[in-house]
Amino acid sequence: MEYTRLGSSGLEVSKIVLGCMSFGDPGRGAHDWSLDLDATRPLIRQAIEAGITTFDTANIYSDGSSEEIVGELLGEFAKRDEVVIATKVFSRMGPGPKGAGLSRGAILAQADESLRRLGTDYIDLYQIHRYDPAVPIEETMEALHDLVRAGKVRYIGASSMWTWQFAQAQHVADMNGWTRFVAMQDQYNLLMREEEREMLPFCLDTGVGVLPWSPLARGRLTRAWDDSTRRTESDRFGATLYRQSEQSDRQIVDAVAAIATERGLPRAQIALAWLLHQPAVTAPIVGVTKESHLTDALATVEVELSADELQRLEQHYVPHAPEGFE
Repeated sequence: MEYTRLGSSGLEVSKIVLGCMSFGDPGRGAHDWSLDLDATRPLIRQAIEAGITTFDTANIYSDGSSEEIVGELLGEFAKRDEVVIATKVFSRMGPGPKGAGLSRGAILAQADESLRRLGTDYIDLYQIHRYDPAVPIEETMEALHDLVRAGKVRYIGASSMWTWQFAQAQHVADMNGWTRFVAMQDQYNLLMREEEREMLPFCLDTGVGVLPWSPLARGRLTRAWDDSTRRTESDRFGATLYRQSEQSDRQIVDAVAAIATERGLPRAQIALAWLLHQPAVTAPIVGVTKESHLTDALATVEVELSADELQRLEQHYVPHAPEGFE
């Protein structure tokens, strides 16, 4: 495994981040395809033994049980200071004014709940899962800063939003001497490259690390276009993605397949390697449900793509309407 700094911050992360949305009680929340504690254990063990240090979850994943499983298994296989735990806040976790959103009350209450579920006294990277237009950004940024000052959070990050919203949040932090976001977790892959227009240049220019979610486009880049899995058949959020430009998207998937065949590599390695060649990208967040998925992801850091291969992967892309913000 290779390691790098998250943007211009001092936080060191592994070049592959293990996404933990697939870990959780399948009877809780919206992910009935998630893996329970016993099924997750060998994957966390494999990740730790391979050198992955960075694990990304969220309070909403499987109604909090993802955090519970991740916290318990990291406690089994690693010392706390040897891993980076990232989680998120925004989505509805319970009734009342503190059960969702980015108000001061909600952020402080939900941070304590995440700490409890994770079984730790600090979160390395605490991220707002989405932008909350109902709350003044000053209130959100001050609450996050106070968590850092209290020692409950080390660094803060954000996820999918418009670039002007992200810039506004950073400006508010700078004007008040509050903690700035060091990371942007946004949707970025070969089928959705709209972040190249504004968000990625902004992050590069201002020293913000980029941790792409859905780097394999919900698995579309890893298999034939018409193939499906249990997850694709039941993932309600995923069903809203990658449906805008079927003709060009199919051509991109075919290009991934062709290069994978030529190189004798799994398709996932080609798609992830393309991301690691992008200058703004710090590390993709890769979700896995099988040990082979993790093996493919781990091998990606050693895959070098030629200029011709990069051009073949990129040439069929057409503009898309941004999606996944909700």
